[in-house]
Amino acid sequence: MAKVKEKFFEVACPDCGAVLRIDAATGQVVSHTPTPRKRTFEDLETAAQAMHEQNERKESIFRQSLDAEKNKEDIFEKKFAEALRKAKEAPDEKPLRVFDLD
Repeated sequence: MAKVKEKFFEVACPDCGAVLRIDAATGQVVSHTPTPRKRTFEDLETAAQAMHEQNERKESIFRQSLDAEKNKEDIFEKKFAEALRKAKEAPDEKPLRVFDLD
């Protein structure tokens, strides 16, 4: 019996770099080889430094949101006073109704 030679071709994913092995006859993916993961940090010290910087950023963002929450009441009072002033200055008019326009 003659052996049937299977034809496959390999395609590299442009997004993630993984290699897909595809059967030429059926067009189905036969195997998938993911790219090796890159190391984020070279050593433990740089990883610890990055973690410390991230914690400082989180703390800074928390402090800013806390200050904004403390000042929120003052801002609302100022906005309310401004809206009240505008309402007192505006002339008293009846609102237009749809059938008034006819």
